[in-house]
Amino acid sequence: MMTKEIREYLTCGIIPFWKALRDDEHGGYYGWMGYDLSVDQKAEKGCILNSRILWFFSNAYSLLEDESLLREAEHSYAFLKERCMDRENGGVFWSLRYDAEPQDTTKHTYNQAFAIYALSSYYEASGDGEALKLAKGLFHLIEEKCTDAVGYREAFDREFGEIENDKLSENGVIAAKTMNTLLHVFEAYTELYRVSGMPQAGERMKWILDTFADKVYNPALHRQEVFFDEDMNSILDLHSYGHDIETAWLIDRGAEVLGDEAYAKKMAPITRDLTAQIYKTAFDGRSLANECERGVVNTHRIWWVQSEAVVGFLNGYEKNPDKPEYLEAAKAEWEFIKAYLIDKREGSEWFWEVDENGKPFEGSPIVEPWKCPYHNGRMCFEVIKRAGVQKEVKNASQKV
Repeated sequence: MMTKEIREYLTCGIIPFWKALRDDEHGGYYGWMGYDLSVDQKAEKGCILNSRILWFFSNAYSLLEDESLLREAEHSYAFLKERCMDRENGGVFWSLRYDAEPQDTTKHTYNQAFAIYALSSYYEASGDGEALKLAKGLFHLIEEKCTDAVGYREAFDREFGEIENDKLSENGVIAAKTMNTLLHVFEAYTELYRVSGMPQAGERMKWILDTFADKVYNPALHRQEVFFDEDMNSILDLHSYGHDIETAWLIDRGAEVLGDEAYAKKMAPITRDLTAQIYKTAFDGRSLANECERGVVNTHRIWWVQSEAVVGFLNGYEKNPDKPEYLEAAKAEWEFIKAYLIDKREGSEWFWEVDENGKPFEGSPIVEPWKCPYHNGRMCFEVIKRAGVQKEVKNASQKV
């Protein structure tokens, strides 16, 4: 039932919503829809937003084989290639003006990673070798300009001089390095390696997995650390529930793509622990709280956190068939999303956040540079693709 409902919502809800935001005059997609559902056609266009839209339509086409989705992906690709990329200095800008001229020329490692993620998926969907060439070029750019001996540096000016990392720092700290950027570089390299078999990407995936195991994962607290100094020492007591459940399944996916049994065995206890701890501490039986900072829980129900919880709990069940409660948690999350996060108003999509009782926080936008079809769209793709796996797991567990 959940799979059928999610497929229907993907095709009748999320896809038409984002198609309607296409900007045929200036390229890309409009960058802002307010809580009142008004679209600001002259709003800033985040390059992360548009990379994620390219990723979304590329994967939607690969899954559904609807030619109109490939047309959207081609539109997104042209915008990323021709406007978001800095032809003079290399890399991807942070944002553009509504008319596609550069607005914020910051080069952030996180942003480069999402372009690789999108370009790799577009290459798979379209067969366009130029997209793969661009993805590989950004891989080399990250490795040459954005790394040091310890990890990935974060923020740079247009010419790749290092600047303060205010864009990926939150909770009152400025972090030299972050779990978030490391995770999404890994995610991007996973996709690049999956579609191309690029050996260098596979080697860096292994290095990142070692870094997660040795420096990001905190076994004493059964969680990841989030914000770090230059030497990867944690600088804030923060448990990010959404990131932990997302990391668990993305690491499992990456280990599968690598096909390296030693790394799969090394990381499996970590991903099992992260999943179990989130189920124990953050899930209330129907939805996931946001985070816990210095012992204080933020109980807001954020759209992306609930999306990742669905996938993370499904993945946890697939990896641990003796944990049927994870499957039930994924189903409960979907029921919460249907009831409270999906905005029933015509012309809308998902609320940004609701309280623990499902009441929306009025004023939070429906679309903005971070609010896009990446998390909820990917949730749909993963549920649909995993439906057969879940059936196999259930049948196998019944035979034991």
